[in-house]
Amino acid sequence: MSKIAFIYPGQGAQHMGMGKEFFDAFESVRTRFEECSGLLGYDMAELCFTENDRLDDTRYTQPAMVLVELALTEVLMREKGIRAELSAGLSLGEYAAISEAGIFSFQDAVKTVALRGRLMAEAVPAGEGAMAAVLGADVSLIQEVLEQIEGAYIANYNCPGQIVITGHKKAVETACGKLQEAGARKCVLLNVSGPFHSPLLAGAGKELGEALSEVALGEAIHPYVANVTAEIVSDTAMVKELLEQQVSSSVRWQQSVENMLQAGIDTFVEIGPGKTLAGFMKKILKEYAGKTGADVSGIRTFTVNTPEDMEKLCGIE
Repeated sequence: MSKIAFIYPGQGAQHMGMGKEFFDAFESVRTRFEECSGLLGYDMAELCFTENDRLDDTRYTQPAMVLVELALTEVLMREKGIRAELSAGLSLGEYAAISEAGIFSFQDAVKTVALRGRLMAEAVPAGEGAMAAVLGADVSLIQEVLEQIEGAYIANYNCPGQIVITGHKKAVETACGKLQEAGARKCVLLNVSGPFHSPLLAGAGKELGEALSEVALGEAIHPYVANVTAEIVSDTAMVKELLEQQVSSSVRWQQSVENMLQAGIDTFVEIGPGKTLAGFMKKILKEYAGKTGADVSGIRTFTVNTPEDMEKLCGIE
């Protein structure tokens, strides 16, 4: 019997046409799109399936991603009877993980991330913040360099060899230069609208926390893994505070996966556009095996982006 975790990607994985094959094939997905359109006041099918400039704007990216991830999850569970014992999501994806776990309703998840996107977009004036992916450098080196630069921080611990930094634009650019001088293979500035997961967004996190105080929480079907701590969360009383902190704190994705492995998860199902998390998984597993001596040969990772992907999951329940 597999021990399954559903995992959800965050911003950056979105693309035009995401969810379209499920939308065409399943009435329940079309219903979710219509429901989301009604909640937010704009056409989600048009946003996701036609060429436009809004899908990469965080105010629209966030609800679109969570809509697609949850609509696909519902089909997967209904059609294949697959259930997770844990869920986790990278940054924005954490909201899908929490909703799948039964803690947020679909409606509250969509409305909350729409607000989150607006608050994050408005938190720092355009052009003042930046993010960059640092490739081929040890975490210890990155931490050492950032300690010498005011206004630059670690945003994401994605996987071995890929750390994302964030902060004031000049500080991030300075950090990139120093990191490459110190031996980092490459630093790539990201096409994002703000310095996400940095202390510069603490005010946005506080406003989000105030809004979350009005959201009703359901009883958890199973635990989820929090970005801020990488710990498995069973107590729903912690959820709102953790999400408030998440806006301005580092995302500990690698550590989250390692904790899921320690909890006995042997099957990871990435639900949503792209294969970003599956790519991270290969590097995480290699380092995890080296550090712990664990046999990871039986760990499986699947992606569900199309109905055809879903058919490949037969026999894992």
